[in-house]
Amino acid sequence: MKREISMDTAELLYENWTGQFDTFSHMEFACAIPQSLFLISTLKEDGLTNLCFHSWSCFGGDEGGYFAVMQNVSHTSHTYENIVRDGEFCINFVSADYYPNCIATIVENSNTTDEFAVGHFTPEKSRRIRVPHVKEAFMSLECQLACNVDLSRKGLNSMIIGRVLHASIEEKYIEGVDLRYGKQGFMFNIHEPADYPTGRLEDTHVAALEVLGSYPEMKNKPMV
Repeated sequence: MKREISMDTAELLYENWTGQFDTFSHMEFACAIPQSLFLISTLKEDGLTNLCFHSWSCFGGDEGGYFAVMQNVSHTSHTYENIVRDGEFCINFVSADYYPNCIATIVENSNTTDEFAVGHFTPEKSRRIRVPHVKEAFMSLECQLACNVDLSRKGLNSMIIGRVLHASIEEKYIEGVDLRYGKQGFMFNIHEPADYPTGRLEDTHVAALEVLGSYPEMKNKPMV
């Protein structure tokens, strides 16, 4: 038997904090679809570095370009302000070993805070944008703002689409799948999954991929 979940109400679910189902759709917790975690680096108006520990994203493109699509970028955040003002940002993928460092940039993130310093990250010069990479990241994507859309039209969050201008990947991470797709690779967000028997939202979980096998029959097959 399947549980039917309405888009209209957050029936039988309880918020962990007031306004949670305004900031995030209750479907976020009902579905709890894992998504990659990464750090968005930007520059504050005075030039100080800003870092945002973010998820809610996908990546893809065609011959016209490769794009980073980020949902739930809060209109009240430094990150949103910086991206709209400067038109550029960098996405940095770090392993779960750096989870405490990432959390530190959430705890202390005032206008006068150098967030690279707070998270004990090292800024590294980018090739195509002014915003620095995170040196500790195994992969960084330099992005130019391509689109800013308030999908819900509630004035709360935007979907930010960035055109990827340049990628930097640690050499040892491009040799096979072992590092990128294991505990030392991409980190994933399981955002407070709902426990429907109680209506409570569980803690957020951090996950990594486990490679189960390959699909050689898909090699060189065009998408139709």
